Amino acid sequence: MTKLAFIGGTGLTQLSGFNISRRETLKTPYGNPSAEFLIGEFNGHPVIFLARHGNPHTLAPHKINYRANIWGLKQLGVEDIVAVAAVGGITEAMVPAHIAFPDQLIDYTYNRIQTFFEDENYPVTHIDFTFPYSPSLRNALIGAAAQAGIAISPQATYGCTQGPRLETIAEIARMERDGCDVVGMTGMPEAALARELGMNYASVSVIANWAAGKSAGEITMAEIEQNLHLGMANTAQLLQAFIAGQ
Repeated sequence: MTKLAFIGGTGLTQLSGFNISRRETLKTPYGNPSAEFLIGEFNGHPVIFLARHGNPHTLAPHKINYRANIWGLKQLGVEDIVAVAAVGGITEAMVPAHIAFPDQLIDYTYNRIQTFFEDENYPVTHIDFTFPYSPSLRNALIGAAAQAGIAISPQATYGCTQGPRLETIAEIARMERDGCDVVGMTGMPEAALARELGMNYASVSVIANWAAGKSAGEITMAEIEQNLHLGMANTAQLLQAFIAGQ
């Protein structure tokens, strides 16, 4: 049974070099997942791949059925999730096309269902979320980056906003005061749901642009796409090195 899954975000709806052996469409108690679960091999290692925003990319961050995605991966036997996400850079080191492995997060989202434990079928459950990302997975990713010669930030605080709009200058300034290094829209409740089901979860945050107010002018999609092209190329090398170390 496959124990490793990659979740692909903006810029990674398909995984180059991934040989698909079958496609799994699951019905979950929480509705439909974002896309088919693609089951196959990546560099000779069994992997499940899921496009978080659907394939093609059609689901806005606040419309993603995070519970169905995580539940489906659990039903397929996944124990470790490496989640790739495009983010904005806030602090000085988080330059466009750079990669960071967050070790902390702050959740600014609202009206998203945050838990599996919300009805009479489950007892009241308070998961420990002191360290929201799996240290063992993060360390493996950090080691893989070193092996591949890719410059990364081994620590960062991920601020998760509601989206789909980008943030204002004032909002980014507040997030920086709060201690955020990067800003994204999909890190929660994904990380917490994985923890509730006992799955290891780590984020590969690819900086797509400077956040609002961190560079001159407005943020453009052309800028984001250019930076993601380079950042995702490095991410593919990173994942290959990560797989080689498994």
